Parts: sequence; C-alpha cells; structure tokens
Amino acid sequence: MIEGFDKTLEGCAPSEMTELGGLLEELLGGNGTKSRLIEQETLCSHAHSLGVYRLRFATDGQVCSMVVKRVKSQNTRRSELAAKRWLPAVGLGGHGPGLLGCAAVHSGVYAWQVYADHGDNQLDHRQPDPDRVRATIKLVAQIHRRFAGHPLMGEIRMYGKDLGIHFYESTVRDAIVALEACHPSETQRPLYERLLQRLRKVHEEMPARLRAFEEWGGPETLLHGDLWTTNVIVIPTSNGLHARLIDWDLSGVGPASYDLSTFLLRFAPCHRHWILDAYTEEMACAGWQMPPEQELNYLFETQEYARYSNRVIWPAIGLELDHISWGWEELAMVDQWFEDLEPVLALEPERPAARLA
Repeated sequence: MIEGFDKTLEGCAPSEMTELGGLLEELLGGNGTKSRLIEQETLCSHAHSLGVYRLRFATDGQVCSMVVKRVKSQNTRRSELAAKRWLPAVGLGGHGPGLLGCAAVHSGVYAWQVYADHGDNQLDHRQPDPDRVRATIKLVAQIHRRFAGHPLMGEIRMYGKDLGIHFYESTVRDAIVALEACHPSETQRPLYERLLQRLRKVHEEMPARLRAFEEWGGPETLLHGDLWTTNVIVIPTSNGLHARLIDWDLSGVGPASYDLSTFLLRFAPCHRHWILDAYTEEMACAGWQMPPEQELNYLFETQEYARYSNRVIWPAIGLELDHISWGWEELAMVDQWFEDLEPVLALEPERPAARLA
C-alpha cells in the first residue's frame, strides 16, 4: 500500500482507484518497497476529459514522478500497440510516450495508463521555437515515411482508426442521418437547418474530394490522429533535442495530410508556410513529392470537414436517445467551426521571412 494514496483523484470514483493503486505499487517496486505519495497535480480535467494527472512519490529516499491517464478501454490497446510494438518496429520506440503499464478498471469501461514523466516540455504553438518545431517535424516525417507500405499496416488498420477518405465519406453520411433524427425547438431550428445544409453540401462534394485524394493524397501510413502541440514533447538532451509524440488514443491509418492539417492549424498563419517547408524537405529525402499548395489546401479542408462532421454525430445521438443537456451547445460550436474555417495555407500574401534555420 502506498502511503497517502487513499484519496481519489479529481473526477474519479473511489471504486476506480483500486486497480491504479496496484499498478503504481508494482511499478514502484512491489510490496516490499515503502512508497509515499507526496504530490498530485491535475494536468487535464474538464467536462469531456477522463483525466490526466502527475503523481510524485518518495520511494527509498528517492523522488519518482509519473503521469497517469484514465482512458476509455477501447483506446487502451491502440495506445499500447503504438508504444510497445508499432513505433519500435521502425526504430522509433524511443520517440513514443514512454508507457510503463496499464490496468483495466473492474467495470471494464475505463482503464488506467501510467507513463514516464517527461516534464513540462510540450511544444509551444504561440511562440514556436524553430529548432523544437524542426525536431518535431523530423519525427513526424520519419513516422509517415517508414510506415507507408509497411507490413504492419494491416494490424494498424484493425486496431486503429480509418482516417482516410472513407472516414470522410462515412462520417459525413452518419452525421446527416444522426442530425436529421433530432427534434429541434423553434429556437434551435435555425441552427439545425444551417448545420444540416452545411453537411449536405459537403456530402454533395464527395465525388470531387474522392478524386482529389486519389490523385494527390499519397500512400496510407500510420497517423498519430490527434497531432496537437499538447501531444508533442521536445526534451533537451546532451545529444540535442529529442522529440516524442504522446497520447496515441486516436491513431490509425490514412494519408499524411490528416496529421499535417491538424498540426499546421495549431499555429498562426504566419508560421504555417515555413513549417510546411520543413516537412516538405524531410519528405523529399525519401523521394516524396508534396502536392501544390492549392491542392494541399483542398486535402486539408476535406480532413477538417470530416473531423467537424464526426463531432456532429455524438451530440446528435445524445439529444435523440439520451436527452443530454449539452447537445445543442455542442452542435452550435461545430457550426461555428464550419463558419470560421479558412484555407490552412494563404496562397496570395508574400511568404513570411521567418524560416527554420
């Protein structure tokens, strides 16, 4: 038993703590080791998050820090395979999240994952450091190159998500069906009609977008699937900057533009061209040719429409079947995303002077 580990973490029920306590005790040395919880910090906890926490322990005179994350059980296998099997298979095991162990909660709905603590070294999107961005882009490009045509792609497809053009096709269709089943009030009807019109227009454009992906999408590869800068760790070491990608819960198979669109949109427009240049240079080393920027914008827009459509499905289902209170608020947020979406890459203005060194 870990001394001090008798309180529940924020947002967690007491019944969910037993399995986590057992896993942590094992990682800290087992029953014969005296360990004490000395600090806990909530890293991520809000209405739609399952919780991420940093825990610090005193063990035999040493201080040990770990990050624990509560996830849906269906995502546990995907994250474990990315960390323990997929990335090591292409020589990138040291660039994953540092997964130490997993434990399923007795209910079977959730599971705990415990990770090595890499400190507060997340990539900053507000004032991006060129060297840190370059280290990240190099890693992302290596993943995309090495998994294109890799024998593991079938396994990744089975356990991961399909994030290619079929994701666009199916998720837009499913979003329309789910939204059509809703029963808006008079107040909610303008939002309902507007969002449904957006989805139907996106559906009508499907043949053209399918052709664009066939011509410009490139080979399928392993995708991180959630490439926000908060999921990038860049650690200073004696050998230079060392990048890691964490949180592989949404990983899957699809064209590289899916990850690239997510990543570029985290940065202000003035930074996106030089970040894209860095990625293009890395891919050119392996003979990959990037599409022209106008075509890239079209691919990026398609990926974003697929993501937005996917975010329609769940509140729409919740409104119809579960009578959730936040459904229309969530749909209004997605509707605004559609309204605000602009080309990822500005084609007309001059290229910014800032570039990777």
